[in-house]
Amino acid sequence: MSRSWIAAGCLGICALTAVPGTARAETVEIYLLDMLDNTQAGYCIDIAGGREKQARAEDGLQGHTCYSPGGALGWDQTFETDRFAGGELYMVNYDVCMQAASLEAGSALELAACDGSDAQGFEFSGEGTIVSTAAPELCVTVGEATRSGRSDVNQIKELTLEACSGDMAAYQTWGVRSSLE
Repeated sequence: MSRSWIAAGCLGICALTAVPGTARAETVEIYLLDMLDNTQAGYCIDIAGGREKQARAEDGLQGHTCYSPGGALGWDQTFETDRFAGGELYMVNYDVCMQAASLEAGSALELAACDGSDAQGFEFSGEGTIVSTAAPELCVTVGEATRSGRSDVNQIKELTLEACSGDMAAYQTWGVRSSLE
């Protein structure tokens, strides 16, 4: 069964509305619930190395200042919620899924064509930890060190799989939003 989607006006919220009789998808940013040292709207999962449409999926993922304060979700920070239930973190604007470079602590997170592999399996309900389904002791984690991007307000942190730990909850607990709330 094919899915048909109609963009429902992008006035700051780029939500998708399903055609009647199909599933409803929502585009969201995945953001760290704890602001940590961020000076704006927190850290979002973001494509490294470029901004918005200039970002290239092959550059992998990082934690980056969320773009939603600008009034819209970032092109390179947008995921589709209907894929969470199937264990995929799908970036709709790039037609790729998040995957772990390996299933070991310290592994980088990257993007690739969705293939249902163990490296692409993540459990995420929309709030809480993002856990590798093939290595459930590993959580998506932003690093402690912060660097600046194009300016001091563009704060960047490494994004890796690390051991899930209550001591690291501030670096491992995520939520979703469709706009700055």
